[in-house]
Amino acid sequence: MADTAWEWDETLFAGSARHYSVGRLPYPPELADAIRAALDLDGTGRLLDVGCGPGSLTLLLAPLFEAAVGVDPDRGMLAEAQRRAVTAGTTTVEWRHLRAEALPADLGTFRVATFAQSFHWMDRPLVARRVRDMLGPDGAWVHVGATTHQGVTGDDPLPYPRPPWPQINELVSRYLGPVRRAGQGTLPSGTPSGEGEIMLAAGFTGPTRITVEQGMVVERSVDEIVSAVFSLSSSAPHLFGDRLAAFEADLRELLTAAARDGRFAERRQDVGVVIWRP
Repeated sequence: MADTAWEWDETLFAGSARHYSVGRLPYPPELADAIRAALDLDGTGRLLDVGCGPGSLTLLLAPLFEAAVGVDPDRGMLAEAQRRAVTAGTTTVEWRHLRAEALPADLGTFRVATFAQSFHWMDRPLVARRVRDMLGPDGAWVHVGATTHQGVTGDDPLPYPRPPWPQINELVSRYLGPVRRAGQGTLPSGTPSGEGEIMLAAGFTGPTRITVEQGMVVERSVDEIVSAVFSLSSSAPHLFGDRLAAFEADLRELLTAAARDGRFAERRQDVGVVIWRP
């Protein structure tokens, strides 16, 4: 990776894919409406979703285009994406196992390229240049930022207790250490920032920013919070090794004690959309 000492490896999300459907809150339909309106989409052109994971964003936006391609370096994520596509009856998406750094990979030209919390895992200057060359004259790069594993922090009254995220994080640290894990490496300072400078240097203009407001309250079960934890790169199942069962038992004990009738409640976070034009 060009802009940090951390290097990607294929274990980054090993074992996490199956937990997405259970533990991650889905993107709202209003997100697709906002992107359609902002880009004046009319059902033509192709979508490229880079770092598509289990297809959460790909499948939401695919109906806005003639066809879509989701690319990801994790085979488990792509298997989950294919399963979801079958369940949804979506037949217009092609799933490709490759890293973003391998683009353009003879995939052709696209009207929109999307990145949903994936760009920070890549060689960002390289990927920005390569994806820019894959966009058509009216193309757009769309970055979707939203925390989908947990809701908004706060003390406003909810119908059930909030998940005890500070205690969950403390438990993860007890098992994995205080420095954030990521694949076979660590991220002492978290994921990198400075996206704007990289995009401008790659020849993009903008950005245009949109916020899709949510704020609705959702109820969540103990199982959903367990999967939310395992869906994260910093607490992916493989990181625990032979202590995985012990960690999950401790996590479930913590959650069961904090829940009421096995339930939690959270207020959903807004979704930020950043649009760049080549």
